[in-house]
Amino acid sequence: MKTWTIILFLLPFCALSQAPMASHYKIYSSSKQKMVTIGEIADDLGKADVLFFGEEHNDSTGHYLEHAIFQILSEKYPGKLALSMEMFETDCQIPLNEYLAGFIREKNFTTEARAWKNYKDYRPMIELAKAKHIPVTAANAPARYVNMTNRLGLASLQQLDASSKAFLPPLPIDTATGKYYDNFVEVMGGHAAVSSSKVYQAQNLWDATMAYNIAKTFKAHPGFKIFQVNGGFHSEAQLGTAAQLKKYAPGIRILNIAAYADDSFDNPDWNKFSPKGDYIILTDPKLPKTF
Repeated sequence: MKTWTIILFLLPFCALSQAPMASHYKIYSSSKQKMVTIGEIADDLGKADVLFFGEEHNDSTGHYLEHAIFQILSEKYPGKLALSMEMFETDCQIPLNEYLAGFIREKNFTTEARAWKNYKDYRPMIELAKAKHIPVTAANAPARYVNMTNRLGLASLQQLDASSKAFLPPLPIDTATGKYYDNFVEVMGGHAAVSSSKVYQAQNLWDATMAYNIAKTFKAHPGFKIFQVNGGFHSEAQLGTAAQLKKYAPGIRILNIAAYADDSFDNPDWNKFSPKGDYIILTDPKLPKTF
């Protein structure tokens, strides 16, 4: 009797853990003004070159969807797909390539490529890329140069030698004005917080470096579709990295996903979110975060 009592007690929890993920996210097309599927996003990429996924770094459902989208793209565009990631810095491209080729162990890769602490969230995409021989671009600026810019400004990067500059986009880097700057000021808590530091210059270094490396991938692999994964602010409303990309690769066609774990999940105001992306993904904020 005790055994059956335990089984009956556990059944609701087992059912909950196996609940379909589809109940924990909603995908909305801003142009079609309706809910859509992952497959429809993959189809839409047929008319574009790059698909940005702007994530919240600790959103478990967002990470699930990144992998799900990448999986579908790999099936729809076999041999014509590349992955580009904020989560790896340009000076880590060699260990990344060596792991994808099967030359080095995962432990060596994660150590030498300075994988993020929540690498488990991105591992499924890396393993899929490895299994299907999909190139992966380490797109982000090395942290030491971001820190340098944050302290000394963008102009200081000109003092680096040629070997160091090879990890960066062409210098000088312009800082974006207009809406992107206004949004950044709002996020940072006002003009005083931004004007008293060089943090906005560092933000533009991130954007420009990722954009330049996406453009390099685009030019190195003609006809490929590129799936770019980064923090949401970098590509929201096709500003930031997306806007910089258009400078490095004029005419490139971009789609962007803006994903949020939002308290309005049960009854969202889509008009509020629509300007932020071609596709809006809302995820259930009640689910556990990855960190």
